[in-house]
Amino acid sequence: MSMTKTFAATEPARADIDALSGATLLEFGAPWCGFCMRAQPLIETAFAAHPSIRHVKIEDGSGRPLGRSFRVKLWPTLVFLRDGQEVARLVRPTDAKEVADAMASIDPPSAG
Repeated sequence: MSMTKTFAATEPARADIDALSGATLLEFGAPWCGFCMRAQPLIETAFAAHPSIRHVKIEDGSGRPLGRSFRVKLWPTLVFLRDGQEVARLVRPTDAKEVADAMASIDPPSAG
């Protein structure tokens, strides 16, 4: 898996998100959102160290049930899930390290 470049216009059902196993990053935003565009390099940098994380990039908007179920108010909102449970959240991230730290919280390095 790797970073998803485009927003999905059709969102998955909340039950499907809750049933996901492993590490998942939900990214809520819109393709025309300036804050979202500025966050893309930060997210991409963080994904370099965590390529196994599933990335679900969802175009959000008024009346979209998935975003409302996660209480999304500002874009981008990044929700970090482990086995369908929220572990961390970032709203309008401005630092690649904070994104990488949140990714590490759902995708810890393997012992070896």
